[in-house]
Amino acid sequence: MSPCLCGKVFIMISIYRGRWVLPITSPAIEHGAVAIDSHRIVSVGSFTEVRREFPEAIVRDLGEVALLPGLVNVHTHLELTAFRGRLEEPQFQRWIASLVRLKAERLVADELMASALLGCLEAIRAGITTLADTSDASAPLAALLESGQRGVIFQECFGPMPEQAEASLAELKAKLEQHTAQLARADGAAAARLSVGISPHAPYSVSDRLYRLAARLALDQKLDLAIHTAESAEETSLLRDGGGAFGDALRKRGIALGGSGNSTIAYFDQLGVLEAEPLLIHCVQIDENDIGLLASRGARVAHCPKSNAKFGHGIAPLIELQRAGVRTGLGTDSVASNNTCDLLEEARLCALIQRAARKDPALCTAEELLRLMTIEGACALNLADKIGSLEAGKEADLIALDLARAHNSPHYDPETAIVFSCSGRDVVLTMVAGRVLYEGGCVSTLDEGQLLKRIAEVRKKLF
Repeated sequence: MSPCLCGKVFIMISIYRGRWVLPITSPAIEHGAVAIDSHRIVSVGSFTEVRREFPEAIVRDLGEVALLPGLVNVHTHLELTAFRGRLEEPQFQRWIASLVRLKAERLVADELMASALLGCLEAIRAGITTLADTSDASAPLAALLESGQRGVIFQECFGPMPEQAEASLAELKAKLEQHTAQLARADGAAAARLSVGISPHAPYSVSDRLYRLAARLALDQKLDLAIHTAESAEETSLLRDGGGAFGDALRKRGIALGGSGNSTIAYFDQLGVLEAEPLLIHCVQIDENDIGLLASRGARVAHCPKSNAKFGHGIAPLIELQRAGVRTGLGTDSVASNNTCDLLEEARLCALIQRAARKDPALCTAEELLRLMTIEGACALNLADKIGSLEAGKEADLIALDLARAHNSPHYDPETAIVFSCSGRDVVLTMVAGRVLYEGGCVSTLDEGQLLKRIAEVRKKLF
């Protein structure tokens, strides 16, 4: 930025060009370009057109790449990154119990911070510019402030006993105040990238009273709401008749649950939770009636196919959700259950299992999956006015994927190459709000070497 003699201030415009530009909401552009003014996109089109519009701009020619919007990951647990590969327990309820115990007994705040930072590092390298993170600790918000990414932090609350509800809500409010204060201390640009919501964790860890109170808090304070929902058969059994592994575990703690006789979605509707148009995570165990409720109430879904598959929970009805008009985005879940934070890998598996299960190779086209990772994820987080596509006026969140590598060659259209050949390792540039976070193999906002040394120490405590 430099002043001219007349006292006006000019901001230097940069043009990023590549073999392909994929705006997502309009057709791919061969030999395209994106012009950026500070933190916003000001023009998208062919390089010739954009260059003519801004003849004095600095040009960055990235070569045989595809430029597209930053990827939007609608469900993560950054604080659990250090648990990658540590918990391979196949039974879901025991897996959760082991995770809760290890986290509480062995890790302290600065170790959870290192874990969250490692998650941010992996996500940046994989072209994920926006994360919706569900967490109990304060580490993910601090980590996102440091990493430079965009995000929504859903502060968790717990309490399966109705008599715990008021105390749990008070603790939730106190943590929200801490987050608000933390954002207030950050610079304006950092605070603008991040927002805070709430997450009453799941039906097996939250009472009906706490759900009512949390939903009312979300509505009154205009907070976004996220809940782990209809994830497993064990959860379905608990809700219907108080049975299954979760029912047994709660009864051992002296918590008697008779079951609601309903599906998780119908249960939430009865409690008024769906009034808040929540982001419902997983939604594997749902039927046609549930999908109708979700659509009519304006609820949203975070689809996490790899985690669902690894636990053997099943395949969520993605196609029916989309056909019903339910806003749905793609999430990786934590690497404790997924093992990688790679949204491209997630999208590819999503397509393959949907096609295989339904014996229909026409489902989940490359173009549809790119939308799921970008603009539809942004819609699911109520951020589509800011991110999710390359359009003039939107935030300059963009990534570049190298299509010249052996495993991507030859390619005949960029969409197919990205979805069915690429992985997060092919990302060569990650930018958020005009700021380059990753280029030349290096993440500019985090010290990767020091972070990996710290994680090696954390590993010793979890071994």
